[in-house]
Amino acid sequence: MTPGSRNPSLIEGSVSGHLQRLALPMVWGILATMSFNAVDTYFVAQLGSAPLAAMSFSFPVVMVINSFAIGLGAGVSSAVARAYGAGDYGQVRRLVTDASLLAVLFALLITVVGLATIEPLFRLLGAREEMLPLIADYMVLWYLGATFAVVPMVALAALRAIGNSAIAGRVLIAVALLNLILDPLLIFGLFGFPRLELRGAALATVIARAVSCAVACYFLVYREKLLAPPQWRLSALLNSWRSVLVVGLPAIATNVIIPMAGGVVVALVAVHGADAVAGLGVALRIEPMALIVFYALSSVVGPFMGQNAGAGKLERMGQTVSVLARFCIGFGIALGLLLYFAGPALVRLFSDSPDVLAVAVAYLTLVPFSYAGYGFVMCANAAFNGLGRPLPATLISFLRVLGVYLPLAWVGNRYWGVTGLFLATATANLLLGGLAWWWLRRTVRSRDRAPHRACTA
Repeated sequence: MTPGSRNPSLIEGSVSGHLQRLALPMVWGILATMSFNAVDTYFVAQLGSAPLAAMSFSFPVVMVINSFAIGLGAGVSSAVARAYGAGDYGQVRRLVTDASLLAVLFALLITVVGLATIEPLFRLLGAREEMLPLIADYMVLWYLGATFAVVPMVALAALRAIGNSAIAGRVLIAVALLNLILDPLLIFGLFGFPRLELRGAALATVIARAVSCAVACYFLVYREKLLAPPQWRLSALLNSWRSVLVVGLPAIATNVIIPMAGGVVVALVAVHGADAVAGLGVALRIEPMALIVFYALSSVVGPFMGQNAGAGKLERMGQTVSVLARFCIGFGIALGLLLYFAGPALVRLFSDSPDVLAVAVAYLTLVPFSYAGYGFVMCANAAFNGLGRPLPATLISFLRVLGVYLPLAWVGNRYWGVTGLFLATATANLLLGGLAWWWLRRTVRSRDRAPHRACTA
């Protein structure tokens, strides 16, 4: 049986139908993933402000590590999808096997470096001396379980690459539910479990992710037959890693820049006072929920484009660009209208302060009308990665943040306050969305004019 033989081929049939089938399970999976930190935060908050602050210090570190893992998964998805689309099933197994080893080595590096740098790193982030033991309670266990955070990213990316996003979505949902069950048991010591407090939150995360790792590996080995015997030739192993990292490293850079830019924006808003920061924070809690469909779609566009590129299905790739553009425009306008009218009611769920309400509503009135552009940026970047051409995706992301967004945000904030900053956000989304559409369409058309050749790695 060939790898993924139970999964419908992505190189035949309706383009929009395939994208819908692939994206729908990921909507629920991503929603569950987003609940992960919220659940941890809720239960740890019951322990008091000090444990909550200690865990809050871990968020930027965990986010950066997750960005590395997501980027590595993007590289795996791209290489595997192109080989699968070309029908080179031996190469598919080789890539998945070698990428899994790379993921394990990367996770072990995180564990070793992380454990050795807890105190200096968190001092650098501003943690006071009395906070360091609490941070260590959480981060020591988190670092020890880093393998269970990284390896499932690669395994689930490989499953999506062969068209099986349903399993990936279900695993993400199961992990979130298991974490929800384990958190109160291990944090508060319910039903005979030991009361571990902050360490319990970390242990619950590690156990839930260990289960996800086991399930994902089961599907790789027994269901989809995606693992090959170990690679003993170093040159062949490095060649596999190169195929993954040529997309993975730029994807890592693309993922890391976004939280870094977010920190700069918070600093710009902070000059307007704590209520302004709180209002931005409320808006940024609502925004990811609105963008879930775009996140889910972008997670499956890469494998779809990769398989069709590998199979030389150039016409289908052009159809995909058109389908994505129409969907992003239509859904983006719908989101803008929804949040324009429902935004004030949503904000009041978080705060009844007039100043907080004013800032959050200003954001949700202006920025969502640019979500069509931002959604297409996400989808185009995933498509470029799927085609094995990560440079345009990286340039678009860096240009959006460093070339357009931050300069406009500084000018807008200086002369028009938070309203100017939010207009800068919308402008950057729309400008770069247009650029992403033009660049992706041009890339696909240039491939169509070039002599046909399948891309397998």
